[in-house]
Amino acid sequence: MSLPHVVIVGAGPAGLAAAERLVEAGGVTVTVLERMPSPARKFLLAGRGGLNLTHSEPLERFLAQFGGSVAPAVREAIARFPPQDLRAWADGLGEATFVGSSGRVFPKSFKASPLARAWLARLGAAGVRLETRTRWIGFAADGGLRVESGGEARTLAADATILALGGASWSRLGSDGAWAPILAEACVPVAPLAAMNAGVEIAWSAIFRERFAGTPLKRIAIGVGAPADGAGTSEAMITAHGLEGTGVYARSAEIGEALDAAGTVALRLDLRPDLAADALAARVAAALKGRTLTERLRRAGLAPAAIGLMREAGPLPAEPAALAARAKDCALDVAAMRPLERAISTRGGVRAEAIDDRFMLRARPGTFVAGEMLDWHAPTGGYLLQGCLATGRAAAEGVLDRLGRS
Repeated sequence: MSLPHVVIVGAGPAGLAAAERLVEAGGVTVTVLERMPSPARKFLLAGRGGLNLTHSEPLERFLAQFGGSVAPAVREAIARFPPQDLRAWADGLGEATFVGSSGRVFPKSFKASPLARAWLARLGAAGVRLETRTRWIGFAADGGLRVESGGEARTLAADATILALGGASWSRLGSDGAWAPILAEACVPVAPLAAMNAGVEIAWSAIFRERFAGTPLKRIAIGVGAPADGAGTSEAMITAHGLEGTGVYARSAEIGEALDAAGTVALRLDLRPDLAADALAARVAAALKGRTLTERLRRAGLAPAAIGLMREAGPLPAEPAALAARAKDCALDVAAMRPLERAISTRGGVRAEAIDDRFMLRARPGTFVAGEMLDWHAPTGGYLLQGCLATGRAAAEGVLDRLGRS
């Protein structure tokens, strides 16, 4: 009697994690389909920045970083495969990890390629079959999968399927979001895919853009639609298009949702969160009179880029208190998020009501979903990869349960 056949569509972190969990359990055959010429392309790209695998903060704080309609299920999956398990997994592949000064976890090699090679070799040795240059194009009438390779379409039989096709950022690496209309046609609720961990577009004046594009902003606080609350500092980078960087990425879901709702939102920057408004006003007032306004602001401790931002928010007032108020609450209108193609990740995707507690589609029994296809989001810092690996394993456990192989 032949073993049940499980087909995984997508050879990124979620798909490969699902394959690994299935072969760990045994009793099934596994085929992974990948439309690109090689697997794990986005995973390898992430390695160019050091491959931030996960984060070392306490689990409760870690889980609080996840949003979106599927966030509760993602948090539960991570609780079953937490950061320490991910680190042990990497160590088992010969890539020991360490905790950086920010609390982020990296492989000691700072590279993704050794980990990917060891991972793929282990999956191959366990019998996982990988088919590249193969695109999933829909569901077959008999319950199988319609796939296309070499310009020809065919039907592939499967006892269970895991879809792990990613979001829609960095489409040249394979995740183009083409699955969304296929699932929508199959009556699967899908939230629109939008940019997450992306910069914002701000209509700078020509002189500001020419002078300050490429300038970092250190130790600022960022509010979205309201003044910054002063509960910590962050960083950003001025670009020709607007603002990028970790401080903006961390608020990108909030920014995007505000733009979706109202079409506009203001970023409210506190350019000196270390100083109270009255203390900053006193510094401005104490600057030597007879100097230009810019010189007085610089002597009060405001960097040239900060002064430029204050001017971008409108004509500068003359009174020290008003100048301090502008520096403490510099409102900049956001025109849009940067294009989805330029985003690190996406928000939106398969909604919570579309899946059961095993990550199986209610509209397509036997079809499971994992990774960034699901409607969850998180900031950069190790949360994204952890979420993909954990949901991939959770979907595989759902398959094993359905097939009676738990």
